Amino acid sequence: MSVLGNIVWFVFAGLWQGLSWLFVGLLWCVTVVGIPVGLQCFKMAGLAFFPFGKEVEYGGGAPSAILNILWVVFGGLVLAVEAVLNGLVLCVTIIGIPFGIQCFKQAKLALMPFGTEVRKL
Repeated sequence: MSVLGNIVWFVFAGLWQGLSWLFVGLLWCVTVVGIPVGLQCFKMAGLAFFPFGKEVEYGGGAPSAILNILWVVFGGLVLAVEAVLNGLVLCVTIIGIPFGIQCFKQAKLALMPFGTEVRKL
């Protein structure tokens, strides 16, 4: 079932959200200091393209919290707003509600990507 969900997700939301994560990651990788942040963006792009069959665990402690605060200021807020707007559009129809909920999960992840682990179910 997750394969079918990933295909439908990719068509209606995943392509745009994944490309956004890749673009932000490329912007971060322009500077040497931003390369670790850019690499994290690339990991999250993979999750944004195909999220079904995976779960996200949050944690990480103080260093992750500091990076998440800087992240929200320098890139995360735009990705979170994009995911929320996409989720609202998808929730207009009954069939789109599960995909809209996935968008809201992506928005939370866009605000706190550091200290997270993505695991396959």
